[in-house]
Amino acid sequence: MKTTWAAAIAAIALTAGLSGCETATPYQPLQQGAAVSGGFTDQRLDANHYRVTFQGNTVTSRETVENYLLYRAAEVTVNSGYDWFETTDRHTDKDQQTYVDPMGGPGPYGPYGFWRPRWRAWGGYGWGAWGPYWGPSVVDTVQKFQASAEIVMSSGPKPAGDARAMNAREVMANLGPKIQRPKA
Repeated sequence: MKTTWAAAIAAIALTAGLSGCETATPYQPLQQGAAVSGGFTDQRLDANHYRVTFQGNTVTSRETVENYLLYRAAEVTVNSGYDWFETTDRHTDKDQQTYVDPMGGPGPYGPYGFWRPRWRAWGGYGWGAWGPYWGPSVVDTVQKFQASAEIVMSSGPKPAGDARAMNAREVMANLGPKIQRPKA
């Protein structure tokens, strides 16, 4: 019973510690050395075709990554002088990693030999030992999303029957309030 409680407390502490260190990816260009990892890229393929991507970090939701991708596609369309765009190839990839804390595991001895931090704690059946490295290994799973699309841009009114065609200015107006920009 003590081992289960210790593992649960260690897992909560680890999760709280890791989540406090990172914030969701803001709407920013993808660049090395940015304060928060992730961001958008775009590549011109020909006169009216672009490849647009948005990569989030481990605390950026799939919905946010996909919204930022569409916002960037709309921005590229307007900046290129066009009115609407259509996605010809769009997909979202998920990178999932599972980490195991090697410090966990049963017994009072760990990778530091005979020393480990330990405290005495009252558990429902009396006093017992508790430490951050006591009990089973701590397992943490994180995931990151990256969305990409190839877009075709055009001018004039959007085709009425094409469900994939989007008015770029409407997309920017509708998604704009949800966009989080980097803090200065």
